Amino acid sequence: MAKSGNIYTGIGGWTYEPWRGVFYPKGLPQAKELEYASRKLTSIEVNGTFYRTQNAKTFRKWASEAPDGFKFALKGVRYAVNRRVLAEAGDSIKRFIESGITELGDKLGPLLWQFAPTKKFDEADFGKFLELLPRTFGGRKIRHVIEPRNESFCTPAFIELARDFNTPIVFTDHVEYANIADITGDFVYARLQRGKDKMKTGYPPKELDVWAKHAKAWAAGKDIPSLPHVEKTKPALKPRDVFIYFIHEGKVRAPAAAMELIRRLK
Repeated sequence: MAKSGNIYTGIGGWTYEPWRGVFYPKGLPQAKELEYASRKLTSIEVNGTFYRTQNAKTFRKWASEAPDGFKFALKGVRYAVNRRVLAEAGDSIKRFIESGITELGDKLGPLLWQFAPTKKFDEADFGKFLELLPRTFGGRKIRHVIEPRNESFCTPAFIELARDFNTPIVFTDHVEYANIADITGDFVYARLQRGKDKMKTGYPPKELDVWAKHAKAWAAGKDIPSLPHVEKTKPALKPRDVFIYFIHEGKVRAPAAAMELIRRLK
C-alpha cells in the first residue's frame, strides 16, 4: 500500500477575465486557457455544472485538453441540492450522473454537492439524499463530497451519518460558514476561502507553509487536531487523496496561491 495519497491543488473554473494578463499570458487565446491552466495546476473545481447540465461532448473536450493525472471536480447540479425535501432529488441526481461526466475518464475527480447556507440539517432527509448518490456508474467509481454551510450540521449525528456512507465533508475554511475538519471518507477536500488580492501569492508564505504541512498529513492518513472538529474520534490511519482549492476571496491571486502550494508540495 502506498504511504501517501495524491494531492491535487487548484482553483474554481478557468474562465475569469481578471486572470488574463495576471495568470494567463497576455494574448493567450481564450480557447487555450484550460490547456494552460491544467499544466500549471493539478485540478480545477468546475462551478458551471452547478448551473447548467453539460454534455458528453463537452466533457470529452475538457479531458482532451488536460494532461494525464489532472482531475476535474464537478459541482453537482443545483436542482438536486436547492430543494426543501432532499429525498426527492433522485431524478436530478440521475440526470446529472448520466449527462456524460464519466467521459472525463481518469480525469474525473469528486462530485461536490454544495448546500445553501440556509439549508439546515435534517438527519432523516439528509440520510435519504446520501442513499441516492451512486457509488459507481458505467463501471467507474464515483466519489462524492458534501459541503453543508449551516451551523446546524455541526453535530455528531451528521458526522456519524457521513461516516456511515463513507462520504467526506468539505472543510470550508470560511469566516461565516460551518467549518468541519472531521474526516468521514477515504479522501479529503478543502476549499480555502480567506485569500487576499492585495497579496501577490494570495496567502502569506507562512500560511501556505502550514497548508502544505496539512495537505501532506492528510495524504498520509493523519488528522489535523488544530482545525475545527465536531467529534474527537480519530479516523483510520490510511493514505487518502487530498483535493485543495483556492476559492472565492482573493480570486485574482487564487492561481498564484495554488501554484505556490504545489511548489511547496514537491
